[in-house]
Amino acid sequence: MSAPPGEDLVNQWESEQARLRLQVVEEDTEDWQRSPDFSGLERVGGVDLSFIKGDEVNACAQLVVLSYPDLEVLYEDSRMVTLTAPYIAGFLAFRETPFLLEALQRLERNQPKLRPQVVFVDGNGVFHYREFGLACHLGVLSGLPCVGVAKNLLQVQGVHKNEQHQSQIAALQKGGDSFPLTAASGKVLGKALRSSDRSCKPVYVSVGHKISVTTAVRLTHSCCRYRVPEPIRQVAKDATKALKTSKYRRPLKICHLWECA
Repeated sequence: MSAPPGEDLVNQWESEQARLRLQVVEEDTEDWQRSPDFSGLERVGGVDLSFIKGDEVNACAQLVVLSYPDLEVLYEDSRMVTLTAPYIAGFLAFRETPFLLEALQRLERNQPKLRPQVVFVDGNGVFHYREFGLACHLGVLSGLPCVGVAKNLLQVQGVHKNEQHQSQIAALQKGGDSFPLTAASGKVLGKALRSSDRSCKPVYVSVGHKISVTTAVRLTHSCCRYRVPEPIRQVAKDATKALKTSKYRRPLKICHLWECA
């Protein structure tokens, strides 16, 4: 069992988050974002870092790029990596971002024409303890528009999975319906989105970087064939295949770091 992280490291990471948080842009910056049908958007990316439950060191860093609006896979990058940073709740980005950023940089070097115009991140953006989750961290460091999409509700800043929240979910009648995730301060940190008519369970969408929450929700819905947006769904499928065939395989459940923590 690894030793608990020191207070100095937590303070260092909090300071770094606060510094980078100032660079987050929570509004639309690209022409395609302002188009009703996202005209000009041709490539959407998805990233995730997955591991085999019970193994805190070896993980699979994944990047996929899909065409838009057809959502066909154009590019896949799958690498087994060794994690060095400890897991601390609220600081997942320091554990994952370096490997996801490396995947984007490899794509930029090897096939720059396939560089995604927006990246979906399996996790949260400004819907976070300090309004700087993984999608924000990756967005600021990569300079790319990023959207955070989480499958589970992070109970933070006055947002709780209570009766009111459940009744709001029940009121979502069709794919595309959403309601705001409002902090105790009154700020909207993201939205719960019913992403598909097929599923009544919402996903939780928040701004990562260089996109507004309204556009992020609209884009997420447009990329959903099922509950989870296709860039994230495809990256999860690829990760499962890679982990099952890697030398690190073992008969344990494959899961995402942010879900299993």
